[in-house]
This record gives sequence, C-alpha cells and structure tokens, in this order.
Amino acid sequence: MSTQEQERLAILRAPQREALAAGERPVALESDPATVSSRSNPRRLRRLLIASDVVAIAIGIVVATTVQQLVNPVERDTLVDEALLGVLIIPVWILMMGANQLFLARAISRFGEELRRIMIAGLMAVGFLLAVLFGAQYGLLSRLWVGLLYVCVTASLAVSRLIARRVFNNLRREGRISRPVIIVGTGTDAISLLHAAQRRPDLGYEVLGFTGDDTGERGGLKVLGSVDETPDVVRRTGATGVVLSVGSLDPAMVNRLTRVLTDQGCHVTLSSSLHDIDISRTRSQAIDGRLMIYIEPTNRSRTHLMLKRAFDLTVASLVLVLALPIMAIAAAVIKLDSRGSALFRQVRVGKDGVPFEILKFRSMCEGAETKQAELAELNERSGPLFKVTCDPRVTRVGRFLRKTSIDELPQLWNVIRGDMSIVGPRPALPAESEQWSSELRERLRVLPGITGMWQVSGRAEADFEIYRRLDLYYVDNWSLTHDIRILLKTLVVVVARRGAH
Repeated sequence: MSTQEQERLAILRAPQREALAAGERPVALESDPATVSSRSNPRRLRRLLIASDVVAIAIGIVVATTVQQLVNPVERDTLVDEALLGVLIIPVWILMMGANQLFLARAISRFGEELRRIMIAGLMAVGFLLAVLFGAQYGLLSRLWVGLLYVCVTASLAVSRLIARRVFNNLRREGRISRPVIIVGTGTDAISLLHAAQRRPDLGYEVLGFTGDDTGERGGLKVLGSVDETPDVVRRTGATGVVLSVGSLDPAMVNRLTRVLTDQGCHVTLSSSLHDIDISRTRSQAIDGRLMIYIEPTNRSRTHLMLKRAFDLTVASLVLVLALPIMAIAAAVIKLDSRGSALFRQVRVGKDGVPFEILKFRSMCEGAETKQAELAELNERSGPLFKVTCDPRVTRVGRFLRKTSIDELPQLWNVIRGDMSIVGPRPALPAESEQWSSELRERLRVLPGITGMWQVSGRAEADFEIYRRLDLYYVDNWSLTHDIRILLKTLVVVVARRGAH
C-alpha cells in the first residue's frame, strides 16, 4: 500500500479508532478506501467500453451486409470490397465516437444525449467513408449498403450502450465502480447532496467526507478539514472529484477552489439551488464573465395539449381492444373468488380539483373502505398516503391483479372519457387532497394518469415526500417525449412485477 493510501486510510479510520477508545464497537466503512482506485480505474472501464463498441460496430456491419444480400445481392468482388471497407471503417467509427465524447461518462449521463451523439458519430463515419471513396473514384459501392451500414451500426451501438449502461449501473450499486469525492461545505445544502448521492448509488459517487468550518461529523461522515484545506484533503484521501456546495460557500471561495482544484486535475462539480428542473430545459449562458443558467419554459400550448389528447386516445383505445379478453377473464374470476361487484368505483380528484369516478377491478373484499380506520396503526406511509404491505382486505385474486397491474385496466375507459390521461400524477382521494400544501395543489393543473413518475420510480415503495417531488417534477417538466419515456418504463416495471402496490 502506498504512503498516500495509508494516510487516506488513517483519516477515514479515525472515527473507528475513537469508537474503540470509548469502548464502543466500531462501525465498518461502506467500502475500503484503499481499493477504490482499483475498482474505479477509468482507463480500464474505457477500454472495456471501446471493446464492446467494436463488437457492436462489427455486428452492425455484418447485419447490413446480410440484409443487402437478401434484398439486392451484389457480385462477389463488390462483396469482398464491402467486407474490407467494413473492417477499415471500424477504427474510424471509434475515433468519431471519441470526438463526440462518447467515452466520457459526464457527457452522456442521459441516454437521449448518448443516442444523439451516437447518431452524429455515425454520420461523421459514413461521411468520411464516402469522401474517401469519392476521392478514390470508386463507383461500385452499393448505396443501399451505405444506408444499411449507418442504420444497422447505429442501432447495434444503441443496444450495446443500453446494455453497458445497465451493467455499469448495477456495478455502481454494488460498490464495484465508484468515484471517491469530497463535499465542500457543511450546511444543509451540503448534507442534502450527501443524501442525494446515497439515494442514487447507481451514480457511483462514494462520499469520503466533508470540508468546512464545522468540526466532527456531518450526516454520519467526518469533516476532514477546513474549506481552505480542501486541496490538501483531496491529495491525502486520494479523492478524484469534489462537489462544491454553492449554497454553503462564499462566491469568491467557489471561484478560487474551482481554479485550484481543476489545475490539480480534480473533477469539480458545482451544486445548484435549483431542484426538480429537467436538465433538457437548461441552457448555459455567459454575461460579463458570469455563468448563467437559462430555463426553457414548459410548452403547454393548445397544439401540445391536443397532441397529448390524441396520444391518450390512441394508446387507450388500442390497449383496451387488446386487453378485452384479459378483462373478461379477470371480471369472471373476481366474481367467483369473492362476493361483490367485479368493478370498484371510487371518487378521486381530477384536473382543476374536479371530482370524478375512477374505475378499477375490485382487489379487496366488499366494504374494504369502511375497515381502513381499523388498520390506521399499521400504515407504512407518511403524510396522507395509506399503505399496508400485507393488507388483510386484499383478496387472493386481488393480490395477483395488483401484482400484474391488471386491476388498473378499467381506467382506460376513464382516459377515453377524458377524466384521466395515460401518464400523469396519481389520482388522489378527496381526503388526501385536503391535506395538501398550496405547492402540491399545483399537480391539479394536469389530468391524473394511470401511470406516472411516482409509479415507475419505486411505485409502492415511494414515501410521501418522493411522491410530492415526482408529481411536481412531472407537472413542471411535462412533454410528450417525457410521457412516452414514462410509458416505456411502466412496461418494464409491470413485466418485472417490481414494486406493485
């Protein structure tokens, strides 16, 4: 172990030594800091990613050539030339991907941005190929093959990157890939940054501690030094990144630390006081040397609302027709399993606070609503939400209907009637809405939905604070693209039967 790693280990083990001196049992560290560098070696990860991209490009080339031969076969000599060009274009494609920062995690944090860069890199690679062939005056190349080459390789890379993204996220959750960072600042904003990193282990941040004016511990982690000592703390602990809590620091100190730490080769991230603003709405600007962030307004024009309504009607009608046999079977089984109607009707709060009657397949025993007060002490949720994991009111068939979300299918009729949308905030009970703050009532600006951010971000596991934030996030950042993305995530959640209520 190097001297630097020994010093860093000593710093982070200090709380344990203090616990031993006090006769207490030491708390194990979340991860051994001495092995962080071996786990998060960016060069090794980059090489693995490049290797997977090479394989994906090769697969795309083979698929493009195969499809061309099936649709419009070419002569053997031309086929050999295409195979040779396919081999030669692989390193070119990789270079174009590098030029589009596709091997920098911070540049492709969102898959939408990653896909856009993949498409641009493909255009550049194919454009380079055509330019070389034009200069060599080679006229035998099939235009169909060139078009298929772009489409197939782009699709292959997109699938490969989706798989890689999933693998890397899982490795981060398991702590096998992490970036050790220091949070600068000890105020409430700094603590919230720590909690955010802990809630999202898939981001791969391993917070080693804080630097700030306070001493002792903050949020369960040690304050490793003052703000001025941050560069020294970074060197001693081996941290590769620093998160500056702007709300906890003087602006002059933020500027000074940013310059010093970036010159030191450290990755610097500045926190923002903005919360729940979709990154796609932000634009960076500069005014007299000052960094500014412009927020694009949410587009709620009549045209966009009409597009959302058309989307709702199309999806609801199509799914309703396809699901009719399942719904018929579900209704029959419910009637056979327990007494009462197959459909459950309940008043919920709709857009602008207008009440409506929601339709669901009955998953509880008859008269279940009157028995809720008896289970109040078993409620597992905060705020106005009510949730009991092993609710005795749920029938045998009801458990299956909830697990598969079949109980939600009758709400498609609510969508067709215009009471609900396919995607939107969860339709709340009148008793719940009476406990809302004025801020939370902003969610009534849009139609409630069958599915939404709350459902696909943990569904039944989410507490009231997350429920509140996600609903307001949806209302503030709504777009049709966002709706489609949530709908696709819903399909994944339902198929995986994850977090059903």
